[in-house]
Amino acid sequence: MPRETYHEGYRFLKTAERLSFQEIVRLARLFVQLGVRKLRITGGEPLLRANLADLIGDLTSIPGVTDVALTTNGVLLAKYASELKAAGLNRVTVSLDSLDPEVFTRMSGGFGGVEQVLDGINHARRAGLAPIKVNAVVQRGVNDHSALELVEHFRDSDVIVRFIEYMDVGNRNAWRPDHVVPSRELAAAIEARWPIRPLGRGYRGEVAERYAFADGRGEIGFISSVSQPFCGDCSRARLSSDGSLYTCLFATHGIDLRTRLRTGASDAELLELIASVWNARTDRYSETRSALRTGVAAEHKVEMFYIGG
Repeated sequence: MPRETYHEGYRFLKTAERLSFQEIVRLARLFVQLGVRKLRITGGEPLLRANLADLIGDLTSIPGVTDVALTTNGVLLAKYASELKAAGLNRVTVSLDSLDPEVFTRMSGGFGGVEQVLDGINHARRAGLAPIKVNAVVQRGVNDHSALELVEHFRDSDVIVRFIEYMDVGNRNAWRPDHVVPSRELAAAIEARWPIRPLGRGYRGEVAERYAFADGRGEIGFISSVSQPFCGDCSRARLSSDGSLYTCLFATHGIDLRTRLRTGASDAELLELIASVWNARTDRYSETRSALRTGVAAEHKVEMFYIGG
């Protein structure tokens, strides 16, 4: 959420506007009844939420949940890694677009620094959070020149670097197609230096294409939403902190669950609503991006800092 382009209605949510931990857990239980098995806490920056480990503990205790993960910018990870692991967190994904301090500052908005993030990753490793994944969004002319440095830094470790094509999420990042570095181009550059071989996907709906280094010294991944859309295999639902359900990262609107929760809706009523929304979804933005962007007016999409990656 870059400071120079705050949303026109930007303000921090009041406590009462955010879902309480109790409400989040209630909804999570309902999603699990409908088939969800994996939960991810994301943001914004989730480690800014007080007592987050308590929520992690509650979510991991839900019968049927097989995995609870966290996505973070890593700035506060050193402080909380052990506590989160003790609460039952399985694994962590850290956003780190470059090891170059100047590039990092440009892409992160100036919050924290590279050394803080690397320290957080080291604390997560010592705490036993695994696997640790590092997500890097690659933007041509900004950080594409530093991608191989990121690979080299983590290549001989258990940290998995994943490169994400620069996407037109939200309405404020001035996205253009020529800013995208296609995954195949980046993979070719890596292959030229360190031979890689493809790995099978770990589960249906996995968004990353995985590769192992031929010499056995690590793994990398590519998330190619722009050049190789995977809408047809997407199985991810997103719940915002203010209680809206979104069926796509590029959604133009969400379904308000908070009001239903607070006006006495039963579990059965909520289950029916959630199931009807999911079964009726027609999201295909990544597959239709080109046609939509040449239209008369682009639809106003939800900002990514509301619903995470």
